[in-house]
Amino acid sequence: MADLIELKVPDIGDFDTVEIIEVLVSVGDTVEENQDLITLESDKAAMEIPASHAGVITEIKVAVGEQIGEGAVIATIEASDGAVEAEVPAPAAAPAPAAAQTQTTPAPAAEVQKPVETKVEPVAVESVPYAPDGKSGVKHSHASPSVRQFARELGVNLSLVSGSGVKGRLTKEDVQNFVKQKINAPAKASGGSAIPPVPVINYEKFGEVEVTELSRIKKISGKHLHACWLNIPHVTQFDEADITELEKFRKENKDMAAKQGVNLTPLVFIMKAVVASLKMFPEFNASLSEDKESLILKNYFNIGVAVDTPNGLMVPVIKDVDKKGFLEIAGELGEISNRAREGALTAKDLQGGTFSISSLGGIGGSFFTPIVNAPEVAILGVGRHKMKPEWNGSEFVPKLMLPLSVSYDHRVVDGANGARFTTQLNHMLSDIRKVLL
Repeated sequence: MADLIELKVPDIGDFDTVEIIEVLVSVGDTVEENQDLITLESDKAAMEIPASHAGVITEIKVAVGEQIGEGAVIATIEASDGAVEAEVPAPAAAPAPAAAQTQTTPAPAAEVQKPVETKVEPVAVESVPYAPDGKSGVKHSHASPSVRQFARELGVNLSLVSGSGVKGRLTKEDVQNFVKQKINAPAKASGGSAIPPVPVINYEKFGEVEVTELSRIKKISGKHLHACWLNIPHVTQFDEADITELEKFRKENKDMAAKQGVNLTPLVFIMKAVVASLKMFPEFNASLSEDKESLILKNYFNIGVAVDTPNGLMVPVIKDVDKKGFLEIAGELGEISNRAREGALTAKDLQGGTFSISSLGGIGGSFFTPIVNAPEVAILGVGRHKMKPEWNGSEFVPKLMLPLSVSYDHRVVDGANGARFTTQLNHMLSDIRKVLL
């Protein structure tokens, strides 16, 4: 006799609830163990929830647009005799960060942001007063707290949006469609702050073309990066650090680290130097409050590192870098980077970043302008180091110089502190022993 088993949502990280954007199975479908059932999407990442058992779906308990959390029943399945319900493994996430997130530019061995958040670019929409008691003369908007927050971030007045959900309830798709309509509407000649649309061109009349759909990660991260660029007044500070002694120390200990199964890359030392500098300049390890009136200083140091993957840029976060040694960071960095490239990151891997690093060191290039991975306020871009002649006061000597590009939110960090932070980071990298002080 077959058993009926409830398929439930596993641990989804720090989120209380996440929206269902796709239901991948129907009643009567035969599914295999670990086959994806639904797709969830938060403001950080998209994730698929797999089946814990093989069998036939007898009932679907959820629908697109619903908000569900850990332990919620997705469906019931008719499994074979003797099946024992097991905990579903944590879902793999497909983000977006820094960052951020961050971010932006690939690290060959190890941003971006951050995971990245799922947002549509802000647009200017006409302002209509809204009163919760319905006395404003406009319609009352029925929407969940997450949809209301999403609308606030985009500057959308929900009283202007028509709901497509149950009993006219507003969904995130309704808000997104409203924004798209505003973006695609003809620009008003009278001006205003709306961004004018880019002309639509028929490229085929000029020659043969090929259309390739963007990956899901690129779609999500692209929206996040666009929102970061539009909302944050960026300033980028450039400098070069003398890492001659650092590289000598790294090479001396590279074989020892390899015997312990870790790759001691320059990025490991850069992360520790960043944390030491953040402790001296705490406004770089902060976020603006929602009302933009206060600065939230964080007393923990979680560094997001942009990783170049086959599906696009991802920004896993290394937690508590200040509490870990070089070898421990190297091992964790290698492990989480491999999982990112394999598409095996979880939602927790992409959350909690306070500062992001985007490294092009293994690819090439020198200086660039990384995009701040909101809600962080700063990001470090690292170029490829080169040997250069440096004047020591009496003669030119060969030095290994590392290009640094620090982008920051000018609402939080002024130019003077931006230069001081970059200079301090330069000093830390020039003598890595200073991180121990």
